[in-house]
Amino acid sequence: MTLGYNINMKKVIFTFLILGFISASCGVAPKLQSPISTPTAPAATSSPVSATNPVPQLHEPISGGLSRVTKKPFGLFVSPGHSPVSPEKFIGFHTGIDFETTPQEQNSDVPIYAACAGKLLLKKYVSGYGGVAVQACKLDNADVTIIYGHLRLSSIIPNVGDTLSPGQQIAVLGLGYSSETDGERKHLHFGIHISTAINILGYVQKQSELSGWLNPAGYLH
Repeated sequence: MTLGYNINMKKVIFTFLILGFISASCGVAPKLQSPISTPTAPAATSSPVSATNPVPQLHEPISGGLSRVTKKPFGLFVSPGHSPVSPEKFIGFHTGIDFETTPQEQNSDVPIYAACAGKLLLKKYVSGYGGVAVQACKLDNADVTIIYGHLRLSSIIPNVGDTLSPGQQIAVLGLGYSSETDGERKHLHFGIHISTAINILGYVQKQSELSGWLNPAGYLH
């Protein structure tokens, strides 16, 4: 019995070696069972364009660009007792970005330019802003409206319905602490509302409401 068992085991081993040799010759690795599988890293993919990682698509509405945004960025919460500017009369989360002016610009005209191609939808005097212009625009093939706040209303050149080109002058900023800015400092409030509807709110009361707005900083050249 022992001799037969040894002979049979030699046949099994020999057969296994022959099959392994044939598999290796054909380029097929023997399939081994393992109780633990080893995960593989997924292939690298490029990051999609989103509101948090947008592609610059807008012309700067004021010379000097984002270097002027030093006090009120997008989403900042302000109140009369908690603000980078004084006096502060607003309460809420900032829906746009504010481009500040220099001391040398306080008594000179500061031009404001169209950020995109699109029709002028509104120009009027609004409490809290002074002169305001609103322009239709497209970002990532979606309809948005662009808000330019604290303009000298009488300086707004195009008429409602006119199609603006990127870089075309719209107006100049209003005089600080005057009726042209409704008592606010001389600066440009620049907002992007995600809709064809005109909404010129400079602040919203709930942080979740900022989802209806885009951060302009990422869309500017």
